Amino acid sequence: MTSICVFGAGAIGGLMAAKLEMAGTPVTVVARGPHGDALRTKGLTLLSEGQETVTRPRVATDPKEIGPQDYLVLTLKAHSLLPAMAQLKPLIGPNTTIVAAINGVPWWYTYKLGGDFDGRRIESVDPEGKLTADLPPSQVLGSIVYPAADVVEPGVVEHTYGDRFSLGEPDGSRSERATRLSELLIKAGFKAPVRPRIRDELWVKLWGNMAFNPLSALTTATLDRLIAEPGTHAVCRALMVEGQQVAEKLGVKFAIGVDKRIAGGAEVGAHKTSMLQDLERGRPLEIEALLGAVVEMAEWVGVDMPIGRTVLALVRQRAAMR
Repeated sequence: MTSICVFGAGAIGGLMAAKLEMAGTPVTVVARGPHGDALRTKGLTLLSEGQETVTRPRVATDPKEIGPQDYLVLTLKAHSLLPAMAQLKPLIGPNTTIVAAINGVPWWYTYKLGGDFDGRRIESVDPEGKLTADLPPSQVLGSIVYPAADVVEPGVVEHTYGDRFSLGEPDGSRSERATRLSELLIKAGFKAPVRPRIRDELWVKLWGNMAFNPLSALTTATLDRLIAEPGTHAVCRALMVEGQQVAEKLGVKFAIGVDKRIAGGAEVGAHKTSMLQDLERGRPLEIEALLGAVVEMAEWVGVDMPIGRTVLALVRQRAAMR
């Protein structure tokens, strides 16, 4: 039996855990606070497509109790990884596949990248190489998260849209571990393609997040207003063009144009970005993985990002003055 642990079983992690359990794949979850307490006492309730389903994944209070897993799925935000490392270490053995279902530029990004920047540390997301040391990139399987979900109350996850978790090896190979996880996710009702160029897909999602998230935190505007207003639309677009220049210097190929990506964001409607939600709730902001790392890599490849540097400085100060 394949052992799977979802660490940080909030909205996305809870959705994945619930659907896997419903499909007959046992899952262990690690969750904190009132949400974790509710999972232990009442189970995990999933609201999706007009249906309410209660599952009872195993809830670990101490990761040492369950030990190394075949798959460790990380659904934390990037800045939460280092504080969680003491809990993560007992779950990782030499054969554990670390599934990085995390937004933004990940710590493993340059592993097997090829070219001049192969293996170079991104200080913004991996200060002093601490993540690389404890979460070895050789054990990482990349994942791009498309579903949207919310924890509407402790122990209750509402799935609002999306059903795809793209997977990909950093070196582009179609590995047995990627194929096996893809099969399990497909059985659970998700789309789970294994991509040979996972960084291309990573950038299409990051492309919007690097602009929409910080600008929404600075303006408090929902996504529809941010894009509809000509001034903020222009800032979003210019920032995304800067990001595209960085990505292409790193070998990324964009399957769509910038205006189509912005239009995709507009279709989401009156949505508060995750960074704006975190700002309103007094939580740390996901600044470095979404924008700080892009500005850092821009320096590597000789791309000037005046708008990116400006927005980054402003949103860092906004977070500090929260």
